[in-house]
Amino acid sequence: MSPNDYDIVVIGAGVAGLNAAIAAARHGARTMIVDMLGAGGQVINVDRIDNFPGPAEGMSGFELGPMLQMQADEAGVEFALDTIETIAKTDTGFRIAGSDLDLTAGAVIVAAGSAKRTLGIPGEAELEGRGVSHCASCDGPLMRGKDVCIIGGGDSALDEALALVPHAARITVIHRGSRLRASAALQAKANEASNIEVRLNTVATAIRGEGGVSAITVRDLSTGAESDLPCHGVFVYVGLEPNTSFLSDTVTLAADGRIVVDLDMQTSVPGIFAAGDIRARSVAYLAASAGDGVTAAISAVRHLAQRQGNTQQAGPRDIAAASAG
Repeated sequence: MSPNDYDIVVIGAGVAGLNAAIAAARHGARTMIVDMLGAGGQVINVDRIDNFPGPAEGMSGFELGPMLQMQADEAGVEFALDTIETIAKTDTGFRIAGSDLDLTAGAVIVAAGSAKRTLGIPGEAELEGRGVSHCASCDGPLMRGKDVCIIGGGDSALDEALALVPHAARITVIHRGSRLRASAALQAKANEASNIEVRLNTVATAIRGEGGVSAITVRDLSTGAESDLPCHGVFVYVGLEPNTSFLSDTVTLAADGRIVVDLDMQTSVPGIFAAGDIRARSVAYLAASAGDGVTAAISAVRHLAQRQGNTQQAGPRDIAAASAG
């Protein structure tokens, strides 16, 4: 096996990808995990995680990510930083090419996750990093004593609003719907915070400022009236776009751009699997993503064993040894 030849290549080092890589390596597969940022994925930016098995008091994403990476290191998983651009079928498996990497593998697990959706309004791109942010946990201390706005009405929006409570003077949550979509538990916590205000049936139409955010223009969907809301920070949480653009000609995608899989996490191409919120019908919970990753890994190991003519659940590199284990 050459240095760039692997049994399984995992694309994405979030919770789904890390669990897939750990499970694959523990089943004897030479495993490489590739991510453009490093281990942890978007969970690194989450201030408090309550929907994942662990300490009763929860944990931060900054704690969970390194814990999973340590387990992957101990299992023998190899890591590389790169952005994967293509997956091509070969006679022996797949060729996985990135900006710098050129790898081959018998099976591929795509766990590249999703990217935060933008608003697409004037001022958003221009003021990114100068008051416009997608990580309240990261930039919250910079907003000490200031007024800020959160755009969105789901769990992520309220999670980050709560992370800002100790820092910001006033937090205005702006949501286009008639009610929030966040869990009842998060809504209850937000209601208890004296500096969180929620404005429903409202959309942001522009972000204003010279060199930094000074206000956001909002429209009341009930009346059509627009007004400027002074603030120094705008945190955007309006959903996610799956990172599947590099797969549009490779596997079958659902209407929302996510990857269609079966119960084994198998895509439309035998040997390519998907896990986590990049797959169609994902519930987008960390625990579910972890389970997806393990399912995809076991399925990939079985795929490799079957390609070698062994129908038992066996490790891909040494059928006899893996079957005995």
